[in-house]
This record gives sequence, structure tokens and C-alpha cells, in this order.
Amino acid sequence: MLIAPYHLARPAARTTSVVFASPHSGRNYPASFLSRIVLDGNQIRSSEDAFVDLLYAVAPDHGAPFLTASAPRAYLDLNRGPDELDPALIEEVRRSAHNPRLASGLGVIPRVVANGRQIYRGKITLAEAHERIARFWRPYHDQLQTLLDEAINDFGEAILIDCHSMPHEALENVGPPGAPRPDIVLGDRFGATAAAPIVEQIEAAFGSAGLRVARNMPFAGAFIAQHYGRPSRQQHAIQVEIDRGLYMNERTLEPTKDFDAFKAILDGVIAELVAIGRVDKQRVAAE
Repeated sequence: MLIAPYHLARPAARTTSVVFASPHSGRNYPASFLSRIVLDGNQIRSSEDAFVDLLYAVAPDHGAPFLTASAPRAYLDLNRGPDELDPALIEEVRRSAHNPRLASGLGVIPRVVANGRQIYRGKITLAEAHERIARFWRPYHDQLQTLLDEAINDFGEAILIDCHSMPHEALENVGPPGAPRPDIVLGDRFGATAAAPIVEQIEAAFGSAGLRVARNMPFAGAFIAQHYGRPSRQQHAIQVEIDRGLYMNERTLEPTKDFDAFKAILDGVIAELVAIGRVDKQRVAAE
């Protein structure tokens, strides 16, 4: 049975310029893929933004669309450019200028999962890489751009909330020694992908819920934030990373007893994020 390239939950009435999208919460692993890998079920899932689609599922109830990937990140990374092809994994790909993501095995078709664990027994063909991109990458990004275009047409601006989660251990060296770790990291490429007033309002929405927020460290935003963040055109993109330790067991990949309580907190934050896009005409005119 063919897997749909994405799932789109539209609100009954769209009332905001905010668009939510989760490129890494897909968990439909093709059997043909699983038969060729060297990792077990939990290991292959370690790169997922597990349960992020559930955490943000309330967004359409507040008037915003929510786009989620179906392809898992280990199979195809939607937060990479379609030309980020890894010659160490894909046959017939020539080595080009140094790309640290490719060197780490994290191209559009990943060679490794978390902690650098190899996925495949050998290489895959270039034709297979192109087929995955055509089957999943392009439809997802075409739909995402359509949602942003609709927002600009209807509201004069678009605000993309690029929804992610981060391993708890990734936060070990963030901030001064002994200081509390952030719960949320906002990535706007150091001011390049979204207007400052919007990022400030997003930070305030998480902060008012009692969550500690950092910006751009250790995650400033990758392909999606860079590609879609065009504040001069009223198209803003902000990557939002949530500490997985707040709601899930990263070893067993299961929700913890705190999941429902954290989701309730996030529901309130989502309502505030949606409200940012109930257009402030003065702000749009000034930007």
C-alpha cells in the first residue's frame, strides 16, 4: 500500500497567518527499507521527532493548518535540500565542496541516525534517492509553500512554526555551567529568517507558560528555516525545538507520565502562537 507523502490538517475556518509543520515526526517505515538496514526498531527511530505531531495536533482547533510528514527522517530528511546527496551512501554522486552535514552522514538521504550509527549495509542507487525525493520531499515542500502563499494572500504575511524536538543531551553545554538548561530553542538563523517582533512574541508565548527559552544555540535552523524565511517578503520562518526529556523516554521511545500535562501546557502556547498571526496590520505595514 502506498504511503501518502504527508498529512494536512486544515482548520474549519482559517483565522491566522501562522502555519505549523512537522517534517521529522513521520514514522511509516517501508518494509523494503527495513529489510536493508543494520539497526533494530528503536535504533532506527532515534532520529524521529517522536510525538511532535501529537503535541501540536490542537493547532487546527485554533484556526491554523498543520502539515506533518509521513516519511521518517531516517528514510528521507525533509529539512535538507534535495541536492544534499551523500557520495558515501549514494552511488554515482560525485564529491563536491565540503558540506559538514554530508560529512556527518546527514544529507537528504541520511547515512546515519543519532550518535553516528550507520543505517545501511551498503550503498543505494542514485535512482532510488531521486525516487524518494520525488515521492515524499517535493510533495511536502510544494504543500508547505502553498500554505504560506495562502497565508500571504489572505493575511498579508505568513509565519511558519517549524516544529521539532531535540535530545535532552544536546542541551548539556548550553549556557553557563550550572545554569538551568533551556526547554525550548528558537532558531531564526540569528535574525535572518523572521522579523524580530515576531520572534519576541513567540519567545514570550513559551516563556509565559513557564518554559525556559534560548535562541539559536545549539540549533539555529536548517534548510527549512533558511529556505522559507524571507521576512522582507512578509514570509517568516522560526524553528522550534522542544526538549524531548519533558514528555518522553528517549531510550524506550515512549511517552512518560508527564506527556498529557506537558501537552496541556503546549496547547495554551499554541493558542498564543496562533494569535500572533491574527493580523496586526500596523506591524505588517511597518516591516
